[in-house]
Amino acid sequence: MIQVGHVREIVRYPVKSMAGIATDSAMLGWYGLDGDRRLAFRRTGDDDGFPWLTASKLPELLLYQPIALDDGSGEPLPTHVHTPSGVEHEIRIPELSAEITERFGKPVELMQLKHGIFDAATISVISLATINGIGREAGLDLDRRRFRANIVVETERDERFLEDAWIGRTLMFGDSDATGPAVHVTLPDVRCVMINLDPDTAAKDARVMKTVARLNQNNAGVYATVVRTGVISVGNQVSLV
Repeated sequence: MIQVGHVREIVRYPVKSMAGIATDSAMLGWYGLDGDRRLAFRRTGDDDGFPWLTASKLPELLLYQPIALDDGSGEPLPTHVHTPSGVEHEIRIPELSAEITERFGKPVELMQLKHGIFDAATISVISLATINGIGREAGLDLDRRRFRANIVVETERDERFLEDAWIGRTLMFGDSDATGPAVHVTLPDVRCVMINLDPDTAAKDARVMKTVARLNQNNAGVYATVVRTGVISVGNQVSLV
């Protein structure tokens, strides 16, 4: 077992492609962080196999902030959304879907999936070393929110893309190697144009994705599946086995 660092940040994204919510601790269940990506807007009438509206198609979606988490359903899910225009809507009312429909230009509807709406796996992990390394090469001070990871790790080694060596191995969180939550790293995180989008303005800067493509075949961070559930907290030791 090798100690690789500690958990710097934990973020859940209750609504796919909307802003995330950082937390000091969260339950890591079989379907990722409780409350993560359980809601999404579906492009109605779209039969391409991936009907979800994302910021790659509507960048302003990043500027919607889910708020007022309620765990009455067993998971912390937002009851309201703060919109880019400064209006606060209940998340399930038709007015919110209508506003997003108007911005997108095609009809959408809010859906909830109990087991989440993920692109490749239930958990995404990235290191600060990778984010900072990409930023240095791109000549930018990158906000880590661009990468939309569930778990940001501050590693002991300052080496970008060191997560690639974790694929096929297991990351364990906490001081105990027998009872703490753990994930099995399965895939590199192949990046799309969303990392070009500023999380505060939705403005595009193509240098980010171009840099990742040039340095590491468009991979930054990794995907993982949960192999042991439990509460994960900021500051937890991260070990590799």
